[in-house]
Amino acid sequence: MPAFQTSHAARALRPGPAPWAALGAILACLGVIFGALVAHLPDRMFVGAGRAMAQSAVAMQMWHALALLVLGISGRAPRLCAGLAVGTVLFCAPVYYTALTGHHPGPIAPTGGVLLIASWAALAVVFLRAKRPEPS
Repeated sequence: MPAFQTSHAARALRPGPAPWAALGAILACLGVIFGALVAHLPDRMFVGAGRAMAQSAVAMQMWHALALLVLGISGRAPRLCAGLAVGTVLFCAPVYYTALTGHHPGPIAPTGGVLLIASWAALAVVFLRAKRPEPS
């Protein structure tokens, strides 16, 4: 391949053409940071079962970050990427907050969860409706 040409993978990883992948990478980076904090903060920083609650939020954040990476690189379903991104933040942020403070900020996390469920269901529909290539 000549020096002036770039591979498909290299083009897909540029921030411009794949903003959802970039956001997925940022969410994954933050997930690693939050995971480290959850693992190493002293127990007194958490309320009751707060550490387990925060661990669940880290897992949710990381799985959805990976989904955004894959969908962003593929360039498929940008609206659903928005749903996954917003749903992840709306779900995880209040769970982290509750785990550390004991205060429940209202129906924010359930709203994020519903948005995540709807986004995954819509993605299933996208894939079910996709035309399959003809066998050669």
